[in-house]
Amino acid sequence: MIDVQAVTHRFGARAVLRDVSVQLREHRIGVVGANGSGKSTFARLLNGLQLPTSGRVLVDGQDTRAAGAAVRRRVGFVFQNPDNQIVFPTVAEDLAFGMKRLGLRPDAVEARIRTVLEQYDLGHLYDAPTHHLSGGEKQLVALAGVLVTHPQHLVLDEPTTLLDLRNTRRVAEVIAGLPQPVVLVSHDLEILGGFDRVLVFDDGRLVVDDDPATAVDAYIERCA
Repeated sequence: MIDVQAVTHRFGARAVLRDVSVQLREHRIGVVGANGSGKSTFARLLNGLQLPTSGRVLVDGQDTRAAGAAVRRRVGFVFQNPDNQIVFPTVAEDLAFGMKRLGLRPDAVEARIRTVLEQYDLGHLYDAPTHHLSGGEKQLVALAGVLVTHPQHLVLDEPTTLLDLRNTRRVAEVIAGLPQPVVLVSHDLEILGGFDRVLVFDDGRLVVDDDPATAVDAYIERCA
């Protein structure tokens, strides 16, 4: 479980999150809100990429402020733009880099890479230059680079925003089949239909926390 307790976060004098308290227990949780509503900041707080100005975030009982490295091992994070996540010249090298901190033998590293790539029909990309990948392939490789470390939770920050419809559906299918609990920030409201719960942010506050249909309707009404 991820437990957000009375969290406020500021950039300088500007509060981007205001007194947010919420427990994230369900298997699939969506997060929506207008640009600047605080939803991406909220996502980054969940694995300690950012620390709250006040309040605290606990991941399976571990405080992101006191145990940041341990939390980041438990909570995998996928960025909106895969170019911010893919840094090595080939797919295999990039996935191997994420496992360095795990202390695995080289043969175990290779086995994990091949397994995760085959699982998502990316096995043919093992030696592929990362700069030659399509947008959809890059996003799936970025996701594979997180999954290969075997996180207990996943947070994805708008992973389909830069994709066409075909690749959006492909990434959505992968997300739907993941065994880990997922928190997904998204502007694509259709992808949230099968989720357990949706949070709506507005002006830094959590204003709606409900089932997908009710929460999405409330969000659309706020945008009208």
